[in-house]
Amino acid sequence: MDLDLLDSTLSDLGQPAFRAKQVWEWTARGASSYEEMTNLPADLRATLTERVPFSCLRLERELHASDGTVKALFSTRDGRAVEAVLMRYRDGRRSLCLSSQSGCPLTCTFCATGTMKFGRNLTRSEILDQALHFRRIEEVDHCVFMGMGEPMMNLDHVLAACRRLPSVGITHRRTAISTVGWIPGIERLTAQEMPIRLALSLHSPDDALRSQIMPVNDRYRLADVLRACRDFYEVKRRMVFIEYVMLAGVNDSYAQALQLARTLEPWIFKVNLIPYNPTDSIYDGSSREAIETFRAVLEEHGISATVRLTRGRDIDAACGQLAVKAAAAG
Repeated sequence: MDLDLLDSTLSDLGQPAFRAKQVWEWTARGASSYEEMTNLPADLRATLTERVPFSCLRLERELHASDGTVKALFSTRDGRAVEAVLMRYRDGRRSLCLSSQSGCPLTCTFCATGTMKFGRNLTRSEILDQALHFRRIEEVDHCVFMGMGEPMMNLDHVLAACRRLPSVGITHRRTAISTVGWIPGIERLTAQEMPIRLALSLHSPDDALRSQIMPVNDRYRLADVLRACRDFYEVKRRMVFIEYVMLAGVNDSYAQALQLARTLEPWIFKVNLIPYNPTDSIYDGSSREAIETFRAVLEEHGISATVRLTRGRDIDAACGQLAVKAAAAG
């Protein structure tokens, strides 16, 4: 829902200020139309239906995986592709992966979104509408900004959306923002008041290799990025997640695991090893044995490490895959 349009429409109609709060509360609880908002006058509900679309996004396609993961492909009013994912876990968690941009300007070589032409930043309402789409399906309680785009390059709108997420059921402490190492954004996140978690897409402990995988490393070198992450920890006293996608024969050797362990402080960083979700790229995913060996090396050297569960592989749930395939088909 375009919250700015809602506010201006209610003002034009001479409605009291609390009406916007009423509409938002219904929407955040999973209402699917204005007609469900029974504490609004019937004529106001009809007017809002005509003048304020219930979502800024149009659902183009929705896929359901055998593991319960749901992936949605949306389009904005100006035709930009946006993806979001609902991940269901056996322990009851319902986690969202949200996009902050349509496409991404940073061209990480393993990421399907990096092959797309960059569109634009998403507004706070377009970000929230991804979450609200899934909230209309069921209750949700976790969120990570690890979908399309670099959240730190659109931080104003990302943070504006984060301020609304607790109403949807997702507290700030269960919200994480993932970055490839955009230092100005990390510094801003450190300075703001919400206890949002920080995740760093690292993928190599070596500058030269990281620059090959992630060209942004040429702009913000690894040592400087890690220094910004340490500053985040010093201020927030919250561990930083390291995201490390496992690429066969590229970044998954014993020596690289040892180098990573020696690079990170165990009281600051926790490593999530991510099995690679194929994206028709130049890379193959590491074997289970290689991933387990890598994890064991980290653990032996005091670094907490987990292997992330692979979700939605049978529905192209990796970032950007569905949008890229849809564009190719079109």
